[in-house]
Amino acid sequence: MNEKPIKGEYLETLLRSRQTIFSTKDISLLWKEKDNKIINNRLKKYTRAGKLIRVYRGLYAKDGDYNQFELATRIYTPSYISFETVLTRSGINFQYYNNIFVASYVSREIIVNNQKISFIRMKDYVLSNNLGIIHNDCYAIATPERAFLDRLYTNKKYYFDNLSTLNWEKVFEILPIYNNKRLEREVNNYFKKEQNK
Repeated sequence: MNEKPIKGEYLETLLRSRQTIFSTKDISLLWKEKDNKIINNRLKKYTRAGKLIRVYRGLYAKDGDYNQFELATRIYTPSYISFETVLTRSGINFQYYNNIFVASYVSREIIVNNQKISFIRMKDYVLSNNLGIIHNDCYAIATPERAFLDRLYTNKKYYFDNLSTLNWEKVFEILPIYNNKRLEREVNNYFKKEQNK
């Protein structure tokens, strides 16, 4: 039977978790506590004592060494890491961006601890489709193919440095989720150009 942590073990319950970022909802589940007042009082006590860090509204970290992708995808949910963050890491774009780019249901830019996070709005039916998204322990991230399609979907005139690493079979497998004729035409044009190289 899963019981509440005993007094003194609340912090240990968080520290043992694989997560580096916790929402008050996560904490409520881990502590098996429904009373928000009790949760908030305990969190205030831990942050004052330096045992937890409040990194954003309603989000806490074990310490300053938290996973920035995890934080970026916890601010607005559902969301996943995509666009230039993935394109640069996979060698499709050569330009380095300091921002973390996130597919979300809102468009917004925020800065948390000197890290700029750019949220780019996607239609609900695209955002909720998991095709081409890898779910790591604590955050979701697009495959290069999904990031390529996400960027083309949101930006008609976009220049990619190197499309040779894309798996075109996967690109065409993911493409229908966008339900967008313009995107289909553009992807076909990029594919033809790559085939003719």
